This record gives sequence, C-alpha cells and structure tokens, in this order.
Amino acid sequence: MKCPDTVRQNIIKAAKERFLHYGYNKTTIAELARDCNMSPGNLYRYFQGKLDIAEEIARESSEEHLEALREVVRMTGKTASEKLRAYLETALKTTFDMLEDDPRIYEVATTISQERPTFANEQMAKDRALMAEILSAGNAAGEFNIPDVVNAAEMIQCATMKFRYPQLWTQLPYDDLVRELRGVTDLILRGVQCPHSRVSEVA
Repeated sequence: MKCPDTVRQNIIKAAKERFLHYGYNKTTIAELARDCNMSPGNLYRYFQGKLDIAEEIARESSEEHLEALREVVRMTGKTASEKLRAYLETALKTTFDMLEDDPRIYEVATTISQERPTFANEQMAKDRALMAEILSAGNAAGEFNIPDVVNAAEMIQCATMKFRYPQLWTQLPYDDLVRELRGVTDLILRGVQCPHSRVSEVA
C-alpha cells in the first residue's frame, strides 16, 4: 500500500500536467482520478476538490519563490539597499519567468487569488516579513531610518505590486519592467535611506 503522502504527490503531479496542458477549468476530477489509476471517490479521500489541489500546487510554487527570496536576504557583503534592489528584481524575474514558461499557470494563479484570498494573503505576509528583515538590517547598520519596518514593508509591497506576477497587470516586456522597477526602487530608497547614504546608494 502506498503511503498517503506518495498518493497526494502523485495526484499533484497528474494535476500539474493536466492544468498545464488543458487548463484548470477544462480539467475534471474524473480525469485526474483516471490519470492516477483510482476512482474519483478515492481521490476525494486526499483532496476535497479540484481547488484544493490547485492550492497545493500554488503553495509548492510559492515556497520555491520564497526560497529564492530568502537567499537574497541571506546574502553577505551587500548593503541593505543592494539587498532590497536584488530582492525586488528577483521577485520580478522568478514570477515573470514562471508565467512565460507555463502560460496556463496564469489561470491557476487567478483562480486561487479569487477563490482563496486567505492563501494569497498568507503568501504576501511571508513576503513582507522577508522585506522587513532587510529593512531592519538597514536600520541596524545606520543605512535606513525607518520607524516602523513592518508598515514600510507593506507599503513597499503595495508600491511594487505591478511587478509581482506582472503578466496579470501588463503586457510590457521584461526589460521594460526591470527599467520601471529600478525607477520605483530609486524612489523608495530616497524615502528610507539616511541622508549620508543617499548619494552612494541611489542612482
């Protein structure tokens, strides 16, 4: 007998393949069950519905994205300003590439955003927490002057929302998005840096 975790992973793998080939809306539980050599009733023992499977796929993808961002936070030999720039550009590149490589992921992403707002809010909170780490380090180094890093992280997230899953908001090519993001980041840094660091860190 296969362990439950193995069965769940098989279901998720089959769902990814179907979602990417046929799309989320055109995929049925019956088809997923057939792909996994089980009955629909048996599949429901592991997931309550198709949306729950899609959320699990989104959760795995989000964790990969967050890990790439954690690597930026852990970088050594970088100023907080450099880390913030790298953080925002990494967030743009990873999500842009994901949607370019697998356009049907857009359908899953929008469905989860609409149907499971709590999930989306949880992922955004994790993102803000990582940004707050960078801002706190900047404060500690005397580079930033931010009274409330949690609030500042939320405002930076709002200001850069266009660059999170950018294809949901615009059809601009990647290079144009990078140019815009760098301009927005310049403005953000001017607002949070201590006066003595502005000349050296802001283009």
